[in-house]
Amino acid sequence: MTGPVVTVSVTAAGREVARRLPYPHRHGAPGDVVGQVWTEVDGLVLVCATGIAVRAVAPLLRDKRRDPAVVCVDDRARWAIALAGGHRGANALAAEVAGLLGTEAVITTGSEGAGIPALDALPGWDASGDVAGVTARWLEGQPPALEVDDVLAQWPLPEGLAPPGSPAAPAATLVRVTDRRTETGTGQVVLRPASLVVGLGASTGADPEGTARLVDAALAGAGLDERAVGTVATLTGKAREAAIAAVGGRLGVPVVEFPAPALATVAVPHPSPVVAAAVGTPSVAEAAALCAAGPGASLVVAKQKTGEATVAVARRRRPAGRLRVVGLGPGDPALRTAAAVAAVRHADCVIGYGPYVDMAGDLLGGAGQEVLRYPIGEEAERCRAGLQRAAAGRSVVLVCSGDPGVYAMAGLALELAPAAGFPPVEVIPGVTAALAAAAVLGAPLAHDHAAVSLSDLLTPWELIARRLVAVAQGDLAVTLYNPRSSRRRWQLERALALLGEGRSPAIPAAVVTDVGRRLQTVHRATLGTLDPDTVGMTSVVVVGCSATRWVGDRMVTARGYAP
Repeated sequence: MTGPVVTVSVTAAGREVARRLPYPHRHGAPGDVVGQVWTEVDGLVLVCATGIAVRAVAPLLRDKRRDPAVVCVDDRARWAIALAGGHRGANALAAEVAGLLGTEAVITTGSEGAGIPALDALPGWDASGDVAGVTARWLEGQPPALEVDDVLAQWPLPEGLAPPGSPAAPAATLVRVTDRRTETGTGQVVLRPASLVVGLGASTGADPEGTARLVDAALAGAGLDERAVGTVATLTGKAREAAIAAVGGRLGVPVVEFPAPALATVAVPHPSPVVAAAVGTPSVAEAAALCAAGPGASLVVAKQKTGEATVAVARRRRPAGRLRVVGLGPGDPALRTAAAVAAVRHADCVIGYGPYVDMAGDLLGGAGQEVLRYPIGEEAERCRAGLQRAAAGRSVVLVCSGDPGVYAMAGLALELAPAAGFPPVEVIPGVTAALAAAAVLGAPLAHDHAAVSLSDLLTPWELIARRLVAVAQGDLAVTLYNPRSSRRRWQLERALALLGEGRSPAIPAAVVTDVGRRLQTVHRATLGTLDPDTVGMTSVVVVGCSATRWVGDRMVTARGYAP
């Protein structure tokens, strides 16, 4: 889900189940609560009997394309049932809730049960026409014929759609893949990929309505459907112009910006020396459209203009690829961010170290999703595989535990991106082991703190030792990553000795192992009494500073507020 989700409980037992979920929670009569939030949410998780849930939502159901997704969970958390809005995200929400509760998702929509694509819920595609009729015939064993525009011949088709001409006998229904304006009749569905990029230039204060009319006329004149527009592109600094922002908002697509030097390198049919003198590039609309559309793109609408704005349209050769480096947090599904969940669930390809991929197991299994598990030690191979697929137009996720920028893969992926042609790389943060361990312990990182990895496989021990001495001299609380393994036995003991130089041995210290996972353990100690034998490869060690105290069994670093 990309929008708000609310959990509603009825009984005391249901309330305890609801509190295990990371969504806002309401408790009370479901008929009243659901009615109050129905138009404000994208999803509802009703912790109650299905009969109660049905009676609560039935009077409110209007349109399956607009009603929120509804999932029903029993009071004992045995099932997460996609009750309504399967194609509005209920199926995905049920799977997410099941992962959070450690239970089973129940999905009953016909397309999922039969293994055929839900035509009106394909990520990255717009569908119109007789979706219900085509799907019904398909479920009866009569797949549709497929017709693909020649200009989209290289566009990857959704999983489950047969290539053109594959049916042995004439099909009674048709799926047409196009970005052009076209009519549909009974038994016909049109699928539109986000293949078009609208390039826009506008003078300061340009009229939003006039600019919108210019865009509409350009698309209509070329017979192109606005529902196939995936991006609006412009010059850096122009996305804030009301006229350009309004076009992006009306089309429901992002507005991307390119600096003038980048646009100036793009060969266009209608360069303008006047524009070059004014903004540093001889073209804005045409160059921005081609830049955003990527390698192999073609200009399908040359520059058109009014006194205040210019527009051009380019067609992508393939989908816009992207590599998202995603932090899954320490292991507990409840500690994953919504952005991480959405990225993994909707990726064409998920790549990672095997155990990290398994951490996201409840999010995998989308139609046509490729999953690649790599052994430890093949970090560069993982990144290259992801970057190569992103450069080829695929939506790729590289999963990491914790945060991808903290002792993980984000830095390496960005370092290797130039060799792959600079495909877009997005970093989606996650809860680090240090933050998760600190939360378990109390508040040991409430003041200035540091993190140091004790692994000397890539960093010389002499450098690690200098950093530890600096931490001790700076009187910083510190989290020690990679503290000990079967082959690295002595480093932790030496690190504790370095941290202890000039510090009291009574300073609180702790070991948290498998933080955020089912086998989590905590060993509380002091700098002088911490036993290295309690530490393994999946542990983090937290050592306080002079302001750190044990308050009961909670480690707290004071900031000076309390008297």
